[in-house]
Amino acid sequence: MTRADAAAGLFITLEGSDGSGKTTQANLLKDYLAQQGIDYLVTREPGGTQLGEAIRAVILDPQYTEMVPETEMLLYAACRAQLVKEVILPALEQGKVVISERFVDSSIAYQGYGLGRQYLQKVKAINEVATGGLKPHLTLLYDIDPQSVIDRAIGTSSLEGITGGDRIERRAPAYHARVRWGYLQLAAREPERFVVISTKGKAPEQIFAESIAALQQRFPGRF
Repeated sequence: MTRADAAAGLFITLEGSDGSGKTTQANLLKDYLAQQGIDYLVTREPGGTQLGEAIRAVILDPQYTEMVPETEMLLYAACRAQLVKEVILPALEQGKVVISERFVDSSIAYQGYGLGRQYLQKVKAINEVATGGLKPHLTLLYDIDPQSVIDRAIGTSSLEGITGGDRIERRAPAYHARVRWGYLQLAAREPERFVVISTKGKAPEQIFAESIAALQQRFPGRF
């Protein structure tokens, strides 16, 4: 099995810029699915496997300022390939609801649009290999103002200076603006797959209610 639409399970991804609340929503969804007695798996990118977590540490470490775009996109794809084969596909074959914080759309937004559109087709081609063509049934995109990403990255300081934010979060505001624009472009092109949920001025519980409403609308009777 290489595609989600051929699997017995259901593949749902959570997307959005750093600080958009994906992890909080993933945890709320995990609790909800458990309460409903639904067989599920929640994972994340980059990471989700022992090898993937090691790659994550390298990708996000601020000390690697010399990392070139090609290395970055290949590391993300390598991490994703391991996650798909080791975790996601087996869970789908077992009929589980799989929820992943980030998937290919993140690479398209961050490495494709964010680093420069000259990388867009390369990102897509690399990830076609990494995933074997696997696509989510539904993607919840949590939309956040790019300035909020910057505020989060610089919000923690110490005597040594600014310590908040990983290697990606520390990038310039223009980069994060391109990432958000890329996400919205993806959502506009695939409205049948994406549901865009604004996070501005909303409590996590309200965002969660909108997430569940989206799931129930797209998959009647399943949630």
